[in-house]
Amino acid sequence: MFETDALRLLVTVAETGSFTKAALQLSYTQSAVSRRIASLEQRAGGPLFERLPRGVRLNPAGRVLHRHAVDVLGSLSRAEHELAALHAGRGGILRVGAFATANISLVPAALREFKRARPDVEVTAVEGRSSTLMRHLTEGALDLAVVSDYPSGLPPAEGVTTTALLGDELLVALHHGHSLAGAGTVDLRDLRDEVWLQDAPADSPTMLADAWARAGFKPRKIIRIAEWAGKFGYAAAGLGVALVPSLATHAVPAGLVLCRLGDLPPHRTVHIALPAAPVPAALKLRDLLHDAADRTVPIGNQA
Repeated sequence: MFETDALRLLVTVAETGSFTKAALQLSYTQSAVSRRIASLEQRAGGPLFERLPRGVRLNPAGRVLHRHAVDVLGSLSRAEHELAALHAGRGGILRVGAFATANISLVPAALREFKRARPDVEVTAVEGRSSTLMRHLTEGALDLAVVSDYPSGLPPAEGVTTTALLGDELLVALHHGHSLAGAGTVDLRDLRDEVWLQDAPADSPTMLADAWARAGFKPRKIIRIAEWAGKFGYAAAGLGVALVPSLATHAVPAGLVLCRLGDLPPHRTVHIALPAAPVPAALKLRDLLHDAADRTVPIGNQA
């Protein structure tokens, strides 16, 4: 009903008390101001100013519209500043998603540095499976996601670009009393008779299933457990063995021993996923994630 320029003119006339002074301040002609105020009064249903011998002042209707005009113009001004900060990567909200083991150390390390570099940006973080995070990116619900091609490959997502962040070797977690626990490196074939703890069904095309096939066996039994805490609990109780990404080593509880898998180690690739037009804050976090990944010591290089 009311244009922004008309509301701004109303406020300026009210502040200056004069059509002439308002015209000078806004670089209008006095006749243009008179026409615009007359048009505004027509939309408002009646006069907004008392015409005085020297200038004008708001009447009761004008004071009502003036109060709302100040609120509207103030909100628009704040929106303008917030958008400018968002486009500069210095404000707004950054929505970040990551899969579970990326949240153990990799993502928190990058977010710690991000908060130091961009303290005015509010970060909201969610955890989920990579397929779910990719879908959220396509729906516009996330600004950046850390995703993985484990266990069954990285799903395609329209309008989403992915770049490799790091390679992550998958280790096997054994109960500390297991006969192979002290070996450091074990042959996957020596685990053919073990109960395996994993989320996917036995016949699913996963990296672990591919590794079993290359080793020439299928496990005699699989216990399906989705969450890492459950896998760790079962393995620590000696009820099975599980693959553990090297990114998760800091979270492995006492009572478990991690071993490498010799010449048949499965690997996964961790990716950064971004929408086609990422916000600047997401690009800053992307760079900090690469820095954090560079500081991640591969398992094979640990002393």
